[in-house]
Parts: sequence; structure tokens; C-alpha cells
Amino acid sequence: MTIREYTATFRSALRVPLESSPRLIWKFMYNFGWRNLLNINQFEKRMAQGEPFFPAFVMISVTESCNLTCSGCWVSAGGKQSLSLTQLDGIIRSSKQKGSYFFGILGGEPLLYKGLLDVMEKHSDCYFQLFTNGILLTEPVAMRLKKMGNVTPMISIEGLEEESDARRGRNNVYARTLQGLRACRKARLIIGAAASICKSNYHDLVNREYIELLAKEGVHYLWYYIYRPVGADPRPENALDKDQIRSLREFIVEQRKDAPLQIIDVYWDDEGKALCPGAMGMSHHISPSGAVEFCPPLQMAKEYINEDGSNLVEIFENSRFLADLRKLTAADSRGCILMENPERLARFLEEQQAVDTTSRGTVLEEYKKMKPVAGHDMKDEKIPEKNSFFKLLKKKYFFGFGAYG
Repeated sequence: MTIREYTATFRSALRVPLESSPRLIWKFMYNFGWRNLLNINQFEKRMAQGEPFFPAFVMISVTESCNLTCSGCWVSAGGKQSLSLTQLDGIIRSSKQKGSYFFGILGGEPLLYKGLLDVMEKHSDCYFQLFTNGILLTEPVAMRLKKMGNVTPMISIEGLEEESDARRGRNNVYARTLQGLRACRKARLIIGAAASICKSNYHDLVNREYIELLAKEGVHYLWYYIYRPVGADPRPENALDKDQIRSLREFIVEQRKDAPLQIIDVYWDDEGKALCPGAMGMSHHISPSGAVEFCPPLQMAKEYINEDGSNLVEIFENSRFLADLRKLTAADSRGCILMENPERLARFLEEQQAVDTTSRGTVLEEYKKMKPVAGHDMKDEKIPEKNSFFKLLKKKYFFGFGAYG
């Protein structure tokens, strides 16, 4: 990195302490930073020594309910399944027993889940990343999050005005999402933005102008996903092709050198080799039905948490289904088996007699109908990190934890 690039990275990182509330910064540094460091070290030790398995992080979808109907979404439209507040509390308590204090909170739209903020506030020693479309992020909600101090909103923006309405099945979505973002900025929160990149929004969102727009709106970090054509309305024609995935990776690596915000991903290590967080055992997912799943879009499972979530540790430590699925995905490729080899995945799920965990009950048939699409495993075509900070970070924490031999 050049001096200019070091300066740009420093300025980007400095935005958080300059723009956010001091209490939020302390919570972020201690709950997320320090506790995560200890958690990852414990997870790495468990993996290295063959101790009973528990993922480093747990993703929790609290409800199927949503105020939008997005194409390519794996959540059942009109679904009403939700975790109980007791189950949610139990998941968090069980995870803390294993040293895990960071949680991704998803839906549906999680802000439709009554009591969510109360549970997150109760666990003031944890840190939560709240995945939301932003429409319900009113000023009172944002100020409540500021008071709590342990939540970073991750606001999903799936395109500019026209694309947002087309993808999300509602009108004026982009403007309403920006209102939520601005409420968070007014409350001086640490703000993230996310986007599921597909053919129809690629040119809207994968460019420097969009990054600078988000930074001006107060966003501190940006998470680019790769669109997965799943759910009842998958639209596989909207999936990225190999050239676009390669260009996305090149763009991320190049922009990380001097972007006015932090750009993150969970797809590639420091050398540019593909990774699957599920295959690594780094994270697994709890669905609104209470099912313990491999990852959010893979909606079939064999184990469910009990009424108070107290059996979560036992499930993770003893699940042959999850262990075999980690081995299968790692052996298949370094990418996403759901995208690259849905036939093999469907055969495995059928052999295992895994059950559909959704309200719609058609997931296995959906997988059987899927055709392979390009994934993020570019085989020998590796694009290494250029930003020294991200290179060091990924070298330490994104090396596969032995999943790939």
C-alpha cells in the first residue's frame, strides 16, 4: 500500500469515532472487538484440538414476517413462523456459554418481531448486527438503539429507485430506506449497508459513485453479497455470471485501498481463495421455526431447539447432519454448493431425510429444479487482497479452520 492508501484507510476507520456516540464506540470495541477476538481464538482452539463443535457465530432469523416481497428471497412470502422470546433468549444464553457474544439478527423483517429490542437490551454484554430493509427504522427506534448501544443496523439496499421497487414488490422503497438510514445517522449509530448483487442491480451498486453516496449518507461499512436464486421466486436468470463475479471481486479488492467506508465480504481469504462460512464451521443459522440450519438460504434441517433454546449446545456438538454437510460442502468446492451443485445437495438432503423448515413446504422440490449457476469459487484464478489491514485480518481469521484440508 502507498502512503495515500494508508491515509485513506485511516480516514475511513476514523469516521466511526468522529461520527458515532462515544458509548456506542465503547460497546463496539469491547462487545464486538475484544469479545470477538477471544471467541475466535476459542473457536480456533476447539477446531484444532478436535473438541466438541460449536460455531464461532450464530445467525438468528427471528420471524418469517416481512413488509416487502422481494424476488430471490428464501423467506416464505406471507409466512408467520417466529421464534418465541424465550427461545431467542435461550439461543443467546447458550451461545454465551461457549464464548460467543456476536449475533446476526435476520428475518423476514426483524423489526416486525415484537420484543426484539427488549431481548437485545437485556443482553447488554452482546453485540448484534440487525439485518433490516430500513423502512421501520424510525427516529424513535434509532434513538432506542442508541440508548442500547450494542446494535449496528445493517440496512439492505437492493438498487436505486427503479430497481428497488422492481425487486422488492413495493413502491417508493428506496426513498423509505434512505429515511431509515438518515434516522440512524441522526442518532449517531454505527451504520452498515448491504446489497445482494445480481445482474439487474450490478451497474447501480458496483461503482465508486455508489460507495461515495453511502459514505455521505453516514454509512460506515458496506457488505456485498452474491445473489442466490432460491425461494419460491428464484429468478435464476438474474444470477451473476463468472465474469461478473470476477469483476465484483476485483472491484472490492481495488476499492478497499482507498474507499471512504469499510468494504467487507465473507467469500474469499487473503489470497483470494474462495471460502464457505458454513463449511468452515464459522457460522450456522437458527430459523424462525427453531430449526438449526447450515446457513440461512439452506432451509432444511434435522434438529430443532426446544421451548427454551437450552439444547442448542447439545445440538451443535452432536449433530451428525451438520457435520456431514460441512464435509460435503468442503469436498464439493470452496464455493456455494447450493449454487454450484444443487443436484448433489438435494440428493444428500433426501438421503438424510432432512425436513423442510419453512411455511411453504416446497424447498426440496425447489432445489431439485435448480440448475447450477456461477459461484464465488474461481478455482485457480485467485485475486489476493491489496489492503494490508484486510490482508492481515483475513490471514488470521479466514484461513478455513482446516475445512479444506
